[in-house]
Amino acid sequence: MNQFEWKTANAEETGHFAARLAELLQPGDVIALEGDLGAGKTTFTQGLAKGLDIKKTVNSPTFTIIKEYKGKLPLYHMDVYRVADSMEDLGFDEYFEGDGVSVVEWAHLIEDQLPGELLTIYLYREREDHRRLVLVPKGERYEQLCKEILA
Repeated sequence: MNQFEWKTANAEETGHFAARLAELLQPGDVIALEGDLGAGKTTFTQGLAKGLDIKKTVNSPTFTIIKEYKGKLPLYHMDVYRVADSMEDLGFDEYFEGDGVSVVEWAHLIEDQLPGELLTIYLYREREDHRRLVLVPKGERYEQLCKEILA
C-alpha cells in the first residue's frame, strides 16, 4: 500500500492543502483523520469546508458526533471519539454512501464500520505549527486522488 507525505509550516498551509483536496472530491468520498489532540484535524476539516464553498463556521462536533454543512457538496463532519461502542449502529453508512463528503475524526474507533475504500490522513505535529500529513489511500480512486493533489 502506497502512502504519500506533505509538510506544512502553519495552520494556514494545512487549510490550504485541504482546500485544494476538496476541489477534487466527489459524492461518497470518505476521509478518515487521525492524530493526537491538537494535531490539526479540525483545522484540516475547516480547509476542506472552505474548498467546498461552505460559509458556515466549522468546528469540532465532539458532543454531537455529526455536523452537516451545505456547500458545493454536503460535508458530513464526524467526531467519533466519544462513541462508546464501535458496534453501535449510528447510521454512518448512510453518510458514507450519501451525496456528500464524509470526514471522520478518530476513525480507527469505528474501523469496522468504515467503507473498504477511503483516504486516511494522519496528522503529526512536527514542531509548534509544523505538520506532517501522511496520506494512506485504500482503493484506486484514492490512490489517484493522492497522486493528483501531490503532483
